[in-house]
Amino acid sequence: MKIAIVTDAWYQQINGVVRTLTKTREGLEALGHDVMMITPEAFRTVPCPTYPEIRLSVFPGRGVSARLRAFGADHLHIATEGPLGLAARRFARRNQLAFTTAYHTRFPEYVHSRIRLPLGWTYAFIRWFHRPGCAVMAPTNAVVDDLKKWRVGNPVIWPRGVDLELFRPEAGGRTNCDMKNPIFINVGRVAVEKNLEAFLDLDLPGEKWIVGGGPALDQMKACHPDVRFFGPKDMAELPAIYNQADVFVFPSKTDTFGLVLLEAMACGLPVAAYPVTGPIDVVGNSGAGALDEDLGKACRTALTLSRKAARRHAEGFSWTAATDIFASHLVTARAPEDGYHIADNPHKDNHGVTRAIAAARNSWAGIIFAVREESAFRQELLLAAVMLPLALWMPATTLETGMMIASLLLVLIVELLNSSVEAAVDQISYSKHGLSRRAKDYGSAAVMLALLLCGAVYALVAAKYYL
Repeated sequence: MKIAIVTDAWYQQINGVVRTLTKTREGLEALGHDVMMITPEAFRTVPCPTYPEIRLSVFPGRGVSARLRAFGADHLHIATEGPLGLAARRFARRNQLAFTTAYHTRFPEYVHSRIRLPLGWTYAFIRWFHRPGCAVMAPTNAVVDDLKKWRVGNPVIWPRGVDLELFRPEAGGRTNCDMKNPIFINVGRVAVEKNLEAFLDLDLPGEKWIVGGGPALDQMKACHPDVRFFGPKDMAELPAIYNQADVFVFPSKTDTFGLVLLEAMACGLPVAAYPVTGPIDVVGNSGAGALDEDLGKACRTALTLSRKAARRHAEGFSWTAATDIFASHLVTARAPEDGYHIADNPHKDNHGVTRAIAAARNSWAGIIFAVREESAFRQELLLAAVMLPLALWMPATTLETGMMIASLLLVLIVELLNSSVEAAVDQISYSKHGLSRRAKDYGSAAVMLALLLCGAVYALVAAKYYL
């Protein structure tokens, strides 16, 4: 299959969405599918306000359309609701293509936590964005239930996985917890919606480590000088850091899944978290972590849990299975057509203001070609130059004057249409053929009738006032 995936989240970002899409692409390609990623790398971008590491594509519509049209995808998946996702959605709607979408991030909750925008307003946008899609892929049952509550599209489960070869317990790593000096770690974006203060303000023994970058990093460094901040790390660097820690603390209450939970458990780290969407679905009652409304209590309980149990639980999450489920949700972009589909036509890509400007330019070019190359059109322009002043000079009513001018314009319009028929026939073949002659004769007859109509209108008006 030819699968197009459109995403605004991509490198240099380091987050669960990017990792999920990367592993999904790798899994699809391993199955023999041809996958095209449309990402911000191919477009001019600007930093997202308050999230400079997120790059937003600037006016990507034409570029997205050109890539999708050239690729001719069998399946189209729109992963994010940003500029690229919006451009792909417009292309699909304009060209009558079916597509699927995904809900990776609790965008309304994130916006609300930063600028207090009412959830209903943002969910109205989310509902509008996903409505035309055939399915909205969500990571957990809890998120599916939330989407149903907010009446967002047709939600279906698309679980996540973990690379068990990369994320695994390492020789030389911690095997037993040091109860006197434990290391509590969090990996992820350092931002207000991640609720990191709930972790950093806890009175816990040992050390607290934060791995990741984000808009709140400098502020948190200043407020918590006793915490060790590693900054952003590549995925390949994370296993070594996980293996030095004792408990993975996940204070977020807004994540839809929390891919880092799987990574930590795969390295043998028990999890401490709130009993909310994400941890409930990933950790649950597995014994690989502790979920409690008292996060400090959850951290202390997690210190007593088995690292082997955490690893064993993570082994139940496979990227292969997740990719198979993703592929099963894809829909055929277009129904089989009889040799033509609008998405294949590169001349149908203009729309909106761009289309109006292009149409005006093409119309003017058509008039110039007609003046230069069609003697009949030049003769009729000369006729109009004589007859138009006559129509304005005659003592006729406004309606009668309008009818005379309209009949002149009709002659010019029909002549242009006749010339277009002749050009199309000549493009097919210059050789004589009965059908070619007939097409040209039909056009010539239409011009003659328009001229007769124009003459009749002028004659009737003249007869009324001069006979």
